[in-house]
Amino acid sequence: MREWWREISGLVLPVDCAGCGRRRTLLCARCARALHGGPVLRARPVPEPEGLPAVHAAAAYGDAVRAVILAHKERGSLGLAEPLGRALAGAVRAAAPGSGAVPLLLVPVPSAPHAVRARGHDAGRRIAVAAAAALRRTGRPAQVLPVLRQVRPVADQAGLGAPERLANMSGSLRVRAGADRLLSDGVPVLVDDVMTTGASLTEAARALSAARRRARSAFAGFVQVSAAVVAVPPPSPAINRN
Repeated sequence: MREWWREISGLVLPVDCAGCGRRRTLLCARCARALHGGPVLRARPVPEPEGLPAVHAAAAYGDAVRAVILAHKERGSLGLAEPLGRALAGAVRAAAPGSGAVPLLLVPVPSAPHAVRARGHDAGRRIAVAAAAALRRTGRPAQVLPVLRQVRPVADQAGLGAPERLANMSGSLRVRAGADRLLSDGVPVLVDDVMTTGASLTEAARALSAARRRARSAFAGFVQVSAAVVAVPPPSPAINRN
C-alpha cells in the first residue's frame, strides 16, 4: 500500500526538484546533467580492498547527486528511478565495453531485508531495472539478475571504517541456489547506487567467484566481473576521470 501511494502521489501532487528544490519539476535540467551528463569516473577507494573489481561511476556523490539518491532511497521518490537508472546505464557501458550482441547481466548488490522493509521498496533493484531498460533502448541486450542474497545479518555500515566494513560484509552474500548457471548467459556486472569503501562490492564479487567454482563446467564463457555504481564520494585522488 505504501509503494502504491507513493507512485500515485508522485503523479498528482506538485513536486520540487530532488536535487536543488526548484519548484514543480521532479529533476531539473541542471541536476540531471550533474547526475548523468558528465564523464564516467573510474573509482578506486583508499585503501582499496583486495578482490574489489574495477568500478565505474556515473557521478561524484555530492550536492545534487547525493540529494537525488537519498530522495529515491530514503524518501520514496520513485519517479527518480528512471534518471538514476539512466546514469547507472552509462557506468555499466563503461564497465563492460565490447560487443553489443553479448547480453549484460546486471547483478544488484542486495540491501539488508530490514532496510527494504523500512523503506517500502528495494531502491537498488529498482534502479537496476531502470538501467537495464535504458541499455535495451540503445540496442544493448541487458537484464537484471537478482541472484545474490544475504545469508547472515550485517550491521548498519554507517559510522564504520573501511576495515570494519570489510569484516562486517565478509561472508554475508551468496548466489541463490540453482542460479549459478544463469551467470554464464552473458557478461555479469555488479551494480549499486553508491560505493564508499568498496566493502559491499568486494563481498559481492567474492560470492560470484564462489558460484563460479561451484559450477565450473557451466562458466566456460564467464568473464572477469566488473562493477558500476551511480556515484562515488568526491573529491578524492582515488577517483579518475576516463
